[in-house]
Amino acid sequence: MLPRSNHFSVLVERAPDNELFRFSLAQALLAEARPDEAAPHFAFCVAKKNDWMMPRILLGKIYLGAHRKDEARLLLEAALTLAVDQAHEEPEHELRALLADLR
Repeated sequence: MLPRSNHFSVLVERAPDNELFRFSLAQALLAEARPDEAAPHFAFCVAKKNDWMMPRILLGKIYLGAHRKDEARLLLEAALTLAVDQAHEEPEHELRALLADLR
């Protein structure tokens, strides 16, 4: 059986500007333990939509794992602002904990 990322790679090839396909591909790559390949797709999503919290969280976590703390902090702070503004309590709590660990 082919990895799930193959399916989404084909979709991204057909529609490279589709942020939903990119997000799905990035999630599949993360599930396959391929964060370095997922990161540019999450970054695309971050750049495409100012109010999309999840790609900021996931890219921030990838950066944390890669010891890119300053970049992670910027993304996680932006995600926290979105979580508060959009009343997403569970992500808000998780983001506050992640940011507290960065201090």
